[in-house]
This record gives sequence, structure tokens and C-alpha cells, in this order.
Amino acid sequence: MNNGQACVAQTRILASRDRYTEIVDAITEFASQQIVGDPLDAETQIGPLVAERQRDRVEATSRQRRGGRQDHDRWRPSFQPVDRLVRRATVFINVEPDSTLAQEEVFGPVVAVIPYDSPDDAVKIANNSEYGLSGTVFTSDIPAGIDIARRVRTGTFTINGFSLEFGAPFGGYKNSGIGRELVRGPGGVPRVEVDLPARRHRGPRRPNRLTPPVSGKDQLKNWTASGRVRSA
Repeated sequence: MNNGQACVAQTRILASRDRYTEIVDAITEFASQQIVGDPLDAETQIGPLVAERQRDRVEATSRQRRGGRQDHDRWRPSFQPVDRLVRRATVFINVEPDSTLAQEEVFGPVVAVIPYDSPDDAVKIANNSEYGLSGTVFTSDIPAGIDIARRVRTGTFTINGFSLEFGAPFGGYKNSGIGRELVRGPGGVPRVEVDLPARRHRGPRRPNRLTPPVSGKDQLKNWTASGRVRSA
């Protein structure tokens, strides 16, 4: 998504230590197949970073990974240049949860794969961040996935995929929690208590072209009437 330059980009992947090698193999194979090049070419999957200063920031953050190491032997070196602002996707493995790479928002084509020992350990690592905007759990045990979703402090949480719940305010926790889109602003309320959404991904849905758009003020009335938003 936007070459990793997105606030909801999930650039930390937590993988069970029991299946760590298998998961790393799958991720690196996928990353190595991404087509890098001209963003105007419909076949391109990874294009340029937004500016030279962002390219330099991404590279500097990755060099400060402290305890993480790049998977040199599998496919490509770190940030192999393709053009002035274009870099190939890079996978870092055995990344320490407290490292800069795991703690900072990189905003680039980078992913850090962090091993965990148990579901409790995974939740602890997931919550060990100054941010909490979006998350996903992949599992065949949906009730267990819902339990994880309830324990991770993040604004939107999806089971087996990624999507946003446009019927609820968008926001997060901690340094990702300043304001809620569709709630604050002109016509909004000064403070609300929001039930943040967790949803199960069921694949792409066709837009309902017969449903007229709802204004933010009317949407807030609907949420309040349904009990999804409560004055605080």
C-alpha cells in the first residue's frame, strides 16, 4: 500500500517461533516477486518514495535496527536502488521487539518479522508500541482470533485480512489516538467514548451504489441511537 507509506501499514509481522522459518520463507518469496518500477506502469507494485528525505529516513531507520538482521541469503540486499527514489521491498528477520525498526513508523517498503513464543507473548509484543492504529491476526480458530482482537490495543483490528469499518469512527490508541475521523470537527461532539471495531475479513465487497451517502452529522446520530457511540 503506497510503497509502505501509509499510517495503517502493518510493517511488524509476529510469527510463531515454531513456524518461524516457514513464515519467513513465504514472506520473502512474496516480497521478491513484487514488480518494482515506474508508478505509471499498471504492472508496477512498488514505486518511488515520496521524496529524497523520506528515502534517507527509511534507510537510516533500517540501519538502526539493533538486534535485527537482514535476510541477505534469501533474495535481495537492503534497499537495492532501482531509481533515485525507488527501493525494493526488504524483509528483516529476528528483529528484537524493542529495536528501532520495530518501534518506529518507517513509512517505506520494509517489513520486520518478529518471533513470539505464545499467544500471550504475541499480545505483549503487539502492545509494546507507542502506536495503535490497525492490526490483523491470521488464524483458523476464529474465536481465538476474536480473543486476541479484544486484547490488542489498536484502533481497528481484522481477522484474516485487512479492512476498515467505515460504519465506525476511525482512530487508534496512544500516539495514534488523537481524534476520531467522522466524529470530531464542526458539528461533532467534544468528547465521545467509542467502541472500536474488530471485524472478520470476508473478502472484497461490491459497493452499494443504491445507498445514498450519509453526512457525518447524520452518521453520528445513527451511532448514538444504536449505542455504538456514548457521550463521555
